[in-house]
Amino acid sequence: MTDVAIRADNLSKQYRIGERETYRTFRDAVSRTIAAPLRSVRSKLSGNGHKPARDNQMWALRDLSFEIKKGETVGVIGRNGAGKSTLLKLLSRITEPTTGYADINGRVGSLLEVGTGFHQELSGRENIFLNGAIIGMKRAEINRKFDDIVAFAEVERFIDTPVKHYSSGMYLRLAFSVAAHLEPEILLVDEVLAVGDVAFQRKCLGKMEDVAAHGRTVLFVSHNLGAVRELCQTSIILDHGRLDFRGNVVEGLAHYTRGLSDESAEPELRGAGWHDVRINGKAEGVSSIESSMSFTSDVTLDLQDDYVGSKIFMMINDAVGSLVVHQRVTGEELRSSLIKADSYQIHTELPALWLAPGIYSLHYKFLGQNSAGKENRYFSERVMLDVTANVNGIGRAILAPPPRWTITSSNSLIETSCESLCAV
Repeated sequence: MTDVAIRADNLSKQYRIGERETYRTFRDAVSRTIAAPLRSVRSKLSGNGHKPARDNQMWALRDLSFEIKKGETVGVIGRNGAGKSTLLKLLSRITEPTTGYADINGRVGSLLEVGTGFHQELSGRENIFLNGAIIGMKRAEINRKFDDIVAFAEVERFIDTPVKHYSSGMYLRLAFSVAAHLEPEILLVDEVLAVGDVAFQRKCLGKMEDVAAHGRTVLFVSHNLGAVRELCQTSIILDHGRLDFRGNVVEGLAHYTRGLSDESAEPELRGAGWHDVRINGKAEGVSSIESSMSFTSDVTLDLQDDYVGSKIFMMINDAVGSLVVHQRVTGEELRSSLIKADSYQIHTELPALWLAPGIYSLHYKFLGQNSAGKENRYFSERVMLDVTANVNGIGRAILAPPPRWTITSSNSLIETSCESLCAV
């Protein structure tokens, strides 16, 4: 028995810009086959036998090949237009590939758009049974899960109301609840969680974590890299429809964020003068640090000119690019208004920052005015930090310090540390 849940081989999808994709029945296919010779004769007689122009064609996916094991939780990451949603639609059999194929071994539940598969005129109750039947569940199985689905979606009062009267929030909650509770062996989830409020997003992520913990396969498309890091074991990075990376989720997030940072910096200034950035002495790959531990950073700066008004910056960004740490030292603070052309070894010691677990990046910047009066800025490469901590839960803030709690009442005194409270 195979342990592969999904196998894709040279999977590609092409769209014609400005044209709507049509879905043909068996009768349509037979009719087109019978009429094909006649259309060919007409084309030759009319002199229009040439192939149509191809400038309106776009490849949403090109030559994707990968395997996903049963029980694997995979984050699918990429910029807008990278092909993430198209991939899930192909795997859900909503659309057909142009070339290649994908083998699916298991019952698939998908939530690709709000209310996908819901019938507007049917009630919430009827749609639950309809969706269960579509993925091959028996009525008894659906009955067993029904109360849990309705309770999770928080639509008890409206369960017998046609879903066309639901608000977008109610629609989303029920759609996700159905997809997650009907025990699919493979769960495909697109970026629909962005529609819900923060509390519901956390609830959904917790449910997906529970689904993954029971050995089911999950493909999760999201721009929330923190959620991807928390939920997923491995990653697929797509770039312009092609497979850019496949592997460990931490390395995948580092690969993705490094690509974003490289594009954001001006090409002629990126890396100029800077080299050999190290975290705790490590120069390559992803550096792992404990949230509660101090760490060091080292870098070499080579200047080919003399500079005045110089400043050196050290910055840390989170996985979505938000600036978390911004430190600066000036020439005056270094007791020299003039920094001469030379090679400088820069060593930075940072205290425990108490960052929440996740992926971060660290880089340096030099700013100064050269002897010709031109102000130059030079950026170092980014190195990735995988911050770990013994803290449970999803949706934490950027900082996760351990405060010491003192709780008093008229009859008792409780004094304990954050660690003991978190362990309860």
